[in-house]
Amino acid sequence: MNFKLAPLSLALAGSLLAAPAFAEMHWQNNSLTYLYGKNFAVDSGQDGREADIQQTITFEHASGWNWGDMFLFVDHKWFNGHSGKDGRTYYGEFSPRLSLGKVTGKDLSFGPIKDVLISATYERGESQADGTPNQNYLLGPAVDLEVPGFDRFAINTYYRKPDGATGKASGQWQITPTWAMTIPVGKSDILFDGYIDWVVNDAGSKNSPDYVAKNLHINPQIKYDLGKALDKKAGMLYVGIEYDYWSNKYGIEDSSAFNTDNNVVNFIVKAHYF
Repeated sequence: MNFKLAPLSLALAGSLLAAPAFAEMHWQNNSLTYLYGKNFAVDSGQDGREADIQQTITFEHASGWNWGDMFLFVDHKWFNGHSGKDGRTYYGEFSPRLSLGKVTGKDLSFGPIKDVLISATYERGESQADGTPNQNYLLGPAVDLEVPGFDRFAINTYYRKPDGATGKASGQWQITPTWAMTIPVGKSDILFDGYIDWVVNDAGSKNSPDYVAKNLHINPQIKYDLGKALDKKAGMLYVGIEYDYWSNKYGIEDSSAFNTDNNVVNFIVKAHYF
């Protein structure tokens, strides 16, 4: 498949946000998260010293519109002892989804499928020292599912095109399930949510500098609703852990000389505001 994915995905996002007919927001949720973990592959070494600590502040926004929904996040990461220029970096994603059911006014549900959507994502990390952008463009179909026991469950399928510092190789296919489940525990709840990014094929030749290996990123969170337990408003303050498994992290193939398989548990504090 050879097409200009970047203009397509950006045009979709821009048209959704700019068109007056699509400008009605139904709900939104915003949050700030603090994460603390150690011994991350690739980013900050593997020798177990205090210098391998990674801390992250994440801003997240999710909203529902009469044309679909939107999710974005921005990470600001500190690598204690990282060899980079200042021991910190940023990364973000912007993901609008166009609901075919909403824009056509038709009920597209059948079986476990609640809706059919077109999903786009723009991924952006810190540029290289020479100014080369570090970015990817993703576009493809998605479905929202009705799964017993889950608050939400969606599967997004993307054609993923690297650009800039991430290479100019041919694209890859990615499957991304996302989910959330609330489990009552005593006077409060446990929220089990997360996502999986499965990049199913390699891009480019292994001998090429633009080679990107297939990879699997599993990122669930288990969080206790501390605010509700303290008789405050539910869904506002959580504490818990995040498990971060990523084989061939950043598309860098794992080897005996360089471990790129991430396997880390983070401590989390997350505050929501609306």
